[in-house]
Amino acid sequence: MFRISEAAALLGVSADTVRRWVDAGRLPAQRDEHGHRIISGRDLAEFARSQAGRDENGLATSSARNRFRGIVTEVVKDGVMAKVEIAAGPFRVVSLLSRESADELGLEPGVVVVAVVKATNVLVERA
Repeated sequence: MFRISEAAALLGVSADTVRRWVDAGRLPAQRDEHGHRIISGRDLAEFARSQAGRDENGLATSSARNRFRGIVTEVVKDGVMAKVEIAAGPFRVVSLLSRESADELGLEPGVVVVAVVKATNVLVERA
């Protein structure tokens, strides 16, 4: 079971956003013995899965399912390449791309982006 604040951290949104989803009936919650709202891990996982890679109408936006919305924190460019660091919730995502691509996208600290990961090998560790 997860408290509202824990669910928010896992989903990368504010606690107020999670409360609004619960109040609107989009995310099931129950009350613990102290009257605090809690969300089951199964319900939270189902909700997260339903929201991943979807637009506001619920339509898939890409064939890549691993998407991290975040803010650019650093861009380091050399003659040909650029290294872009992104803070995506509690995660730090680093991407190497061409300088030309970084320039065309206007990547600089403070820009909101979505890191799209298409990988053939992903390691999973238990938290």
